[in-house]
Amino acid sequence: MDAVEQKGLVLVVEDERAIADLVRLYLARDGFGVHVEYEGTAGLAAARRMRPVACVLDIALPGLSGTEVCRQLREGGDWTPVIFLTARDDEVDRIVGLELGADDYVTKPFSPRELVARVRAVLRRTAGAPEGRPHTVGPVTLDPARRSVSVDGAAVQLTSTEFDLLARLMARPGRVFTREELLASVWGYAAHTGTRTVDVHVAQVRAKLGAGATVLRTHRGVGYAVDA
Repeated sequence: MDAVEQKGLVLVVEDERAIADLVRLYLARDGFGVHVEYEGTAGLAAARRMRPVACVLDIALPGLSGTEVCRQLREGGDWTPVIFLTARDDEVDRIVGLELGADDYVTKPFSPRELVARVRAVLRRTAGAPEGRPHTVGPVTLDPARRSVSVDGAAVQLTSTEFDLLARLMARPGRVFTREELLASVWGYAAHTGTRTVDVHVAQVRAKLGAGATVLRTHRGVGYAVDA
């Protein structure tokens, strides 16, 4: 489970179920959580709801096309890495996809191992340098490189999951994360109705931060944020 927690959730939008199952299998083997949708409208909604670490989109989808899903995500300010997976191998399709903001383009037939390698490469390229530097909010300092947390200079011991949760929140001070987003990015799976996983872990982090717990804010009915 640790590998999945570290790598996060990949959204796959592919209407051919055999291909979707193959992609899911290989991504899961590499330690990613995977959520699959089979048409564009549901894929766009899932991307907005779950905030995956990457999206693998077919272009020729029922409902909204993959290019339209990508366009709407980008227009909404969502720069989640997108990899197009499609039978279309025309140069114009490639250019249009990349101009819309796609990060990569894999054509069918394809090697599942190559696709996984492309996902990993895109995530390495798009991992922002600021998230590699220490973050300080109020009395709390989190160092991603050392995986350490301190409050007023005193070390705080967090589990791997607690650390990843706090790191996700502190990387974007002031930004409110929904429970679904946190489940997708920290635990690597889609939310299930009524889950208390995020709430329990936030409570544990607060208890361990002591005087630093005030930086964590609950936005009732929405999710959690770290004070800006």
